[in-house]
Amino acid sequence: MSGRRVRVVSPLAVALAVALATIAALCAAGCGGARTRTETLRFWAMGREGEVVQELVTDFERDHPGIHVVVQQIPWSAAHEKLLTAHVGGSTPDIAQLGNTWIPEFAALRAIEPLDARIAASSVVRADAFFPGIWDTNVADGAVYGVPWYVDTRVLFYRKDLLARAGWPAIPDNWADWLRCMEDVKRAGARTAIFLPTNEYTPWIVFGLQTGARMLRDDDTRGDFSGPAYRRAADFYMDIMRRGLAPTVDGQTIGNVYQEFERGTFAMYITGPWQLGEFRDRLSPAMQSSWATAPLPGPDGAASGASTAGGSSLVLFRRSRHHDAAWQLVEYLSRPEQQVRFWRLTGDLPARTESWRDTALTADPNMRAFETQLQRAVATPQIPEWEEISIRLQNDAIGPMVLGHARPDSALAALDRAVDRMLEKRRWLVERERRRGVGTVGRTP
Repeated sequence: MSGRRVRVVSPLAVALAVALATIAALCAAGCGGARTRTETLRFWAMGREGEVVQELVTDFERDHPGIHVVVQQIPWSAAHEKLLTAHVGGSTPDIAQLGNTWIPEFAALRAIEPLDARIAASSVVRADAFFPGIWDTNVADGAVYGVPWYVDTRVLFYRKDLLARAGWPAIPDNWADWLRCMEDVKRAGARTAIFLPTNEYTPWIVFGLQTGARMLRDDDTRGDFSGPAYRRAADFYMDIMRRGLAPTVDGQTIGNVYQEFERGTFAMYITGPWQLGEFRDRLSPAMQSSWATAPLPGPDGAASGASTAGGSSLVLFRRSRHHDAAWQLVEYLSRPEQQVRFWRLTGDLPARTESWRDTALTADPNMRAFETQLQRAVATPQIPEWEEISIRLQNDAIGPMVLGHARPDSALAALDRAVDRMLEKRRWLVERERRRGVGTVGRTP
């Protein structure tokens, strides 16, 4: 025998060591598996939507146990700057709510992910499941960058009793009859027929869309407000003013819109779906049966009664490492039943047409006007500069024309020159791509 000592280990010690090793291995496997199976999504949502979407997200997580969603609520007033800062700093969320007028800008910055391939493979998200004009707001340079989450548009809120007193059972569907209706309403006792605040550009955009005005020309590189289509819209607006059918005041001059509406200071108001709850809450009980909503009249009848295509969309940010999981959340929130549920929680109108079959929506006549109008919604030019152009229209053209400081011809021509200067870089990019034989493109290099 050698002089080496032999260590004797008891069977109990061996069994205990094996058990501990097994437990440690199982724990390691379980913890490691959790780390690989669970993905955390960062979801930025704005305003009221950011408060209530957590309820839908909780159910999504229950159906998708491998995905955890962290919702961050952002005030609308800070959202645009925060998103831009996050993009520059490389700290964007995985998924976010984005106002659909912001989509061209973030697409041009290459901040958000094109979704065409995912949509083509999806059984939930289809272009034909949404209002066409709303879907168009999510398309930039031929690619789809967002999925509509909720929508808004502008319709006519009006006093049924004042129209009836003037001999009109309902809002007519064309401009000529609408003008006669407004004149009759004013003669029947309303102080003015319609409230068109001089500090709101939306009616000017709406009337332009109704005449078929693109408001831009040459591949959206130059202004076209002085073109014949938009001049027709501007002339109609100015005709309302010349006839004294609308007060020449801005919105801030009217201290309480609802009170003045009830007083009969004006009988009609072009506004959006958020006002449904306000009109119910702020008008007296006696007034509740005296107001209604209607689709906007068009220059040549109902078919031409277009309106704006607003709302918010869901987008995926390019820097995200969780595109597949984020897309599952987009699909979940796009289901018809979730759209209706979201409407019940927020009052935001569903973007998906199937959702409008819900009896709670179909039973409300004021909602039916919005559904009809959404079928006629038209997207404004999908370029990053459009919001700035709209503000320029408001500041440089509307006020001077309405107040008589400038003739429409000169004001609109000056606006076109200003827009041309704003679009100089875009014009250069489009011309460069045309020379290269690529076609138009709105992305910045």
